Amino acid sequence: MIDSTTDKRQTAAKDPENTRGRILDAALAIFSRKGYHEASVDEIVEESQTSKGSVYFHFPNKQKLFLALVDKFSDLLEKRVRESVARETESFKRLNAALTACLETFGQYRPLAKIMLIQAMGLGSAFEEKQMEVHNRFAMLIKEYLDEAVALGDINPMDTDVVARAWMGAINEVIINWVYTGQPEPQRIMFTLRPLLLRSVGGHEENQP
Repeated sequence: MIDSTTDKRQTAAKDPENTRGRILDAALAIFSRKGYHEASVDEIVEESQTSKGSVYFHFPNKQKLFLALVDKFSDLLEKRVRESVARETESFKRLNAALTACLETFGQYRPLAKIMLIQAMGLGSAFEEKQMEVHNRFAMLIKEYLDEAVALGDINPMDTDVVARAWMGAINEVIINWVYTGQPEPQRIMFTLRPLLLRSVGGHEENQP
């Protein structure tokens, strides 16, 4: 009789995408508990109930696995932001929805976020390039919504590329501090950051219903 672990490994071998997903889920759990440097591939193998060969087939080394996890988190964050924004029709309400989705997602995955935003700084050029890629990705997402607001006449025409990067820098700095220290609390972040961003594009809190 085949035990459950063997059965799962045989099933995984027939479904590489399922295997890859399980490895990433396991890596998320292990990295979140132990940090990047203390986590081992053996622990990820055990957590995912796969094999070391399967892990190295999908990810040549621990760094590649971690970078893939950064991509997975970024995909999730963008998805949640877009879904939250899509439920709003007014530009200023969209800002509120986007910030809320961002804080909720980082709060849900705070241990991993702490590794990605703080501990991974010393992982070398590969992570620095990934970090720049992620920053550009979300700066372009902000620019997209700013361009829509300009097109709708909600804000005056401006260099949305520069403004988007300024917003990205401000949001990133606040979130890094929050992830690391737990301060300030999300309500205080929203109360302070939202009007600051609005004023930078000519909007005001009193425009909100």
